[in-house]
Amino acid sequence: GMPSLAGFIALGFVLRVADGQIAFMSGTGRHLLEFLAETGVFILLFRIGLDSNLHGLVAKLPRAAPIWLGNVTLSGVPAFLLCHQVFDLGAVPSMFTAIAMTATSVAVTTELWREAGALDTPDGETLIDVAELDDLSAVIFMAMAVAVAPLVHSGDGGSLATHISEISLILLAKAAALGALCLAVAWANQQRLAAILTRLGEPHAAMILLGIGICVAAVASLLGFSIAIGAFFAGLIFSRNPDVVRMETGFVQIQAFFVPFFFIAIGFRIDPASLGMALAFGGALLAVAVGGKIAGAGLPALMTTSGAGALLIGVSMVPRAEMAMVIGQQARDLGDWAMPAEVFSGIALVALATSVATPIVVHLLLRRWRPSG
Repeated sequence: GMPSLAGFIALGFVLRVADGQIAFMSGTGRHLLEFLAETGVFILLFRIGLDSNLHGLVAKLPRAAPIWLGNVTLSGVPAFLLCHQVFDLGAVPSMFTAIAMTATSVAVTTELWREAGALDTPDGETLIDVAELDDLSAVIFMAMAVAVAPLVHSGDGGSLATHISEISLILLAKAAALGALCLAVAWANQQRLAAILTRLGEPHAAMILLGIGICVAAVASLLGFSIAIGAFFAGLIFSRNPDVVRMETGFVQIQAFFVPFFFIAIGFRIDPASLGMALAFGGALLAVAVGGKIAGAGLPALMTTSGAGALLIGVSMVPRAEMAMVIGQQARDLGDWAMPAEVFSGIALVALATSVATPIVVHLLLRRWRPSG
């Protein structure tokens, strides 16, 4: 069926249209929605970090890295060129759109793989590994883009490459400070914290973890990173501890409450007046988004699997949802110069279309697919 996120985005848009007619959303109501949405972003990125398995991913890099490189390149570069050359957008919105298109939301399709008993096959493991690399690269690219965007917008005559090189040292220093904090918390987690959390059990352990995560995210914010970046790295701190990762019940309940508000806020941010341009832009971006993932992930996957398996992996990488919209929101928060309303609406339309249509295609492909090897 239609993923719930599509319904939440649609609900937010309906609220926006209704508010334009009868103005029922007060300033307090808007602030409350934004607060709940920001909390949803924190929970979402914290969970993505918690579910990551960096230690295990390193061993699988030889198999996953070529597919990741292909899908990121063929998704991001054509999207940037489409924005910058065809739609005449500036470098900053083109950059953010390209980064959003490199992201993947395999949660939309992995449940179908699990139901078909395919997630534990070599192809299923490859899909998950590449998706984890996608999440990591999207977070890193987003952090760099948020840092470099104001310099590009200032128009001091420098090139994008120059700005990136100027900001890299600053970012590395800040990342080193944040990394030192994360390592200290991770060491405490390995030594004493995990035992305490296990003894407390649910739901107290989940609340303590989130409290620690909020503190780490706050420090990240003081260092100039976004709360979303801080939440992701806070999740990574606990990702290596299997006892903590198994404490999913509390997280599922908290996530189920807060994350929908993020997607409702996305829908509420879609300007009805921008839909005309957004439909044209979104349609073109959708073609690039679909083709980039199928070709970018599918062709390199031929080195490790059959043609049917490669096509299935490529199509399963098509959905853009959580991470793409987080990137769009981070850019939108900077202002119209970083993410115009029609571009944001176009990205939301791509997220809707890929999240709704892709599971149907994946279901059909899984019925004809046979595990390789």
